[in-house]
Amino acid sequence: MTLVAILSGAGISTDSGISDYRGPNGLWRRDPEAEKLVTYDYYMADPEIRRRSWRMRRDSAALRAEPNAAHRAIAELERTPGFAVRVITQNVDGLHQLAGMPPRKVLELHGTARAVVCTGCRTRSSMEEALARVEAGEADPACEACGGILKSATVMFGERLDPVVLGEAMGIAKAAEVFLAVGSTLQVQPAASLAGIAAEHGARLVIVNAEPTPYDELADEIVREPIGTALPALLKRLA
Repeated sequence: MTLVAILSGAGISTDSGISDYRGPNGLWRRDPEAEKLVTYDYYMADPEIRRRSWRMRRDSAALRAEPNAAHRAIAELERTPGFAVRVITQNVDGLHQLAGMPPRKVLELHGTARAVVCTGCRTRSSMEEALARVEAGEADPACEACGGILKSATVMFGERLDPVVLGEAMGIAKAAEVFLAVGSTLQVQPAASLAGIAAEHGARLVIVNAEPTPYDELADEIVREPIGTALPALLKRLA
């Protein structure tokens, strides 16, 4: 059984119509102010930031996005005899699971945009439900359990990653025989360090990304082709 770990970043979802953040046309480059909408301190302190954040989520196409060929190819590899596949994703879009990856085999380092959490009592509920309330006229919906401030169940700037999820990801990186970094700039720590950890522990490191990354010199193979076609071909070759 070959353990294949796949670290996926924003680049894997661009074919599904979800913009990346740091690429040449990324959201943070086009609108630096947008970063405030997902920065914890700004979000908690300013009701107007929260209202704008809810409007952004309501108008975003991300929750209506469908998995693309790259997501489907990973799910297909997971069903191939002889392979154990684990996905460690920096994305919050849930597309790996929609493509057929079992949720228990997907580690969401930065949380999920498909749920909301109360910053007070930590009650979780669906994003769909919260956005229905926004649509009905609640500009900044409060927690129905305690009245606290609701936020997306994503890790905002200024919040730390879940140490349990990160610990699991590190364990997978150390154990992997093949480690693919797909559509990630490998610039955001600690997620980026997983590529280095995998290489140090003897994994074959493959980087599939349009732009150079800080870990290219450690890679056994670098693929600069479009992910939607390059990744399915690469995984077929692996299988």
